[in-house]
Amino acid sequence: MVEKDAATVRIIFRRYLELGSLDLLMKDLRKRGIVTKVQRLRSGRTIGGIAFTRGPLSYLLRNRFFVGEVVYKGEVLPGPQPPILDRALFDAVQAKLAEQYNNHVRTRSSSEALLIGKIYDDRGHRMSPSHARKKGVRYRYYISLPLLDGRPEQAGSINRVPAAQIENLVANAARRDLAAGSEVADRELLHDHVTRVTVRTGEILVELRDAAGEPKTIRIPWQKPPLKRRRELLPPTSGQREDPRSIRADARARLVVALSKGRRWLDELASRRVKNVEEIANRESCSARKVSMTLSLAFLAPGLVKAAIEGRLPRGVGIARLCELPPSWSEQYQRLGIAQPH
Repeated sequence: MVEKDAATVRIIFRRYLELGSLDLLMKDLRKRGIVTKVQRLRSGRTIGGIAFTRGPLSYLLRNRFFVGEVVYKGEVLPGPQPPILDRALFDAVQAKLAEQYNNHVRTRSSSEALLIGKIYDDRGHRMSPSHARKKGVRYRYYISLPLLDGRPEQAGSINRVPAAQIENLVANAARRDLAAGSEVADRELLHDHVTRVTVRTGEILVELRDAAGEPKTIRIPWQKPPLKRRRELLPPTSGQREDPRSIRADARARLVVALSKGRRWLDELASRRVKNVEEIANRESCSARKVSMTLSLAFLAPGLVKAAIEGRLPRGVGIARLCELPPSWSEQYQRLGIAQPH
């Protein structure tokens, strides 16, 4: 790294420590004319040279490259490059970042909406977090503002979406695209990198900035589930009594989230982005037993997973029962008393 760039990095670290806020630091850097590094691609096109935004700035302040270290498979190792930052300065910045993030989580803990201020319908109207209660169960939504204001004719083609489902889809897509590490929580990932989410018929458009500050758009295929539909439950095995009721909506929502977590955690373990179950448990602030139970959902038969997502499991078949199933798909159906499809 040339000395000019190294000096810029030192300024950024020192100013953050003095200001104690990413927002104030962004304003300060704009006043000083400090922008992202210009890089020339093989194609001849150049990127960078733009004002810092939260995501790239947060990434820079956490980068161990500046203290002569590299991160490989989740382990911090000595790097070949000489350090350009004083260790005490780097450690002080990490402590301030952690403190700022914890304060941010506490101040916004009353709002579960991870996409607040970032989600829009396809007519450009902001979608506001809302909720409804049915039989004592709280359901979260994002609703187009014209619909809330009594102007439904001005709202987009999709004016109401289930909040947890959309947040989960966007967070998973952003994590894959950015190759974000498991130590980055969904809330932090969406806050720092996702700039806008547009809900359209048939897809969700996610605008984000990568670690270099470059904007990009990813598309997520998605269909809004109909408000009312007839669900054909998985048939029982011969001799079993059929319960005509499907899994409760709140139980289904929890199950879908757990299925997603189980697959994501299994992928993290398989790719060695995390070392063991205990590391996930510490990150998620839960017990190792709960992590192991959630991981077991990643081994469910595909037909059971599909039925869970579509709400076609019989009532009483929820997370607790599915976590206890054996790995054999045929035995899973037998244990549940459900006929296995041929």
